[in-house]
Amino acid sequence: MKNPLIILNPAAHSDKAGRLAERLRDLSGGAEIRLSSAAGDAERIACDAIRNKEGFTSIIAAGGDGTINEVVNGIFSAGNPGIPLGILPVGTMNVFAVELGIPLNSPEKAWEVIRRGEIRLLDLPVCTTEEGVRCFVQLAGVGLDAEVVRRTTRESKKALGPLSYLLSLAQVAGQKPPQITMESSDGMTRSGSFVLLGNGRFYGGPFKMFRHGSPNDGLLDVLVFQSQSPWDLLRYMHAILMGHHGELADVEYFQTTSLSLRSEEPVPYELDGEMAGYLPMSLMLEAASLPVFVPPAN
Repeated sequence: MKNPLIILNPAAHSDKAGRLAERLRDLSGGAEIRLSSAAGDAERIACDAIRNKEGFTSIIAAGGDGTINEVVNGIFSAGNPGIPLGILPVGTMNVFAVELGIPLNSPEKAWEVIRRGEIRLLDLPVCTTEEGVRCFVQLAGVGLDAEVVRRTTRESKKALGPLSYLLSLAQVAGQKPPQITMESSDGMTRSGSFVLLGNGRFYGGPFKMFRHGSPNDGLLDVLVFQSQSPWDLLRYMHAILMGHHGELADVEYFQTTSLSLRSEEPVPYELDGEMAGYLPMSLMLEAASLPVFVPPAN
């Protein structure tokens, strides 16, 4: 590696975080490491490093999906100059790393992927809303799961872990959802209670939510769910665990190159697991525009 910049999001400002930084510095042969300390820091660090022409030949996101999302948005904000992205999955949620086959729980093995230097050009979904323009790398959600993310505080996540999301889901499940209307690139209009969007197979963990999903096929994957009652959510969850959700009569799966979504009521959306704003939203896919270090193809 010539001159990488590592952007590290420590889960907590503690001795453990300091030891991780030293471990990464040793692994990388003394690469510069910059720590994020608040939401938005990783995006700003990546953007500034590129705009200031500091000479970094790659940017490495050390954290979870939220950190990767920020780093990619920083690269995008700086004009998307084609600088390669590396992934060191040391965060709580690492769905993007799972999608790409990057080893988890071993910074040494993940760094070896970067060191080997094999790069794949991945698609980049770009969302335009009243809040501005943002990208996501793996997943997005409109309606139900975004509302769950919105209601789940950082404090409850630290105290309860994944259980905090289930408690928020229990609060949302009994409410009547606003209707979401969407139009795909073929001009077809659809509607539903909540929508999941993917740039790969996986969603929220090891679940292959999008059967035909791929981060480099030039297509955005969309799942539209018609219902949101507690019983329907249990039915959906069971089908997802069994891998049969695409066969349900009230679930539609399709692929598109663009998508616009709107609603008559306030409906939140999340990008890579972080609350991002409210509808309306338009999505376009920038095909093969994000270079990422990946393991050798099988």
